Amino acid sequence: MYLMKDITRDGDPVLRARAKKVQFPLSEADKQLAHDLMEYLVVSQDEEENKKYHLRPGVGLAAPQVGVSECMAAVLVPGPDDSILLKEVLINPVVISNSVQDAALSEGEGCLSVDQDVEGYVVRHDRITVRYQNLAGETKKIRLKNYPAIVCQHEIDHLNGILFYDHINKKTPFKMDPEGILID
Repeated sequence: MYLMKDITRDGDPVLRARAKKVQFPLSEADKQLAHDLMEYLVVSQDEEENKKYHLRPGVGLAAPQVGVSECMAAVLVPGPDDSILLKEVLINPVVISNSVQDAALSEGEGCLSVDQDVEGYVVRHDRITVRYQNLAGETKKIRLKNYPAIVCQHEIDHLNGILFYDHINKKTPFKMDPEGILID
């Protein structure tokens, strides 16, 4: 299981590199990577377990964040009343369409690889369609909106060497299109 000491921190070149495409069938190492990425998210979202292992809670974790430059990310987006909005390992994900409407989290974004708070709106698309492969190598398409869409865009950015604060307007960090949506 990954611990916080295993999370690659901002400044490491792997976080700014374009990750390489994952080949199928998956190697044993890639199967283990997929398992370990999701396991971190599951354990980190359990209040007792994350305290026990000193984990920062996460809703997404990309392979470059554990030092592996491959196009793979796990997402686990909780919903209301202990429901799960999205739980998937995305392999070779690509955003194939997006809305014109912008969205941002009202409290900004954070990242397991970035230790300091970076204030400002991280402006993203409110709705996206993502094409990816699952663990069996099947090509899937998923339409997402609001928070799950933001989480997936954040993780896909990691696979392209982009960090969330790259999207923040440096001169006016809390400026957004008036038609945009702020998500609580």
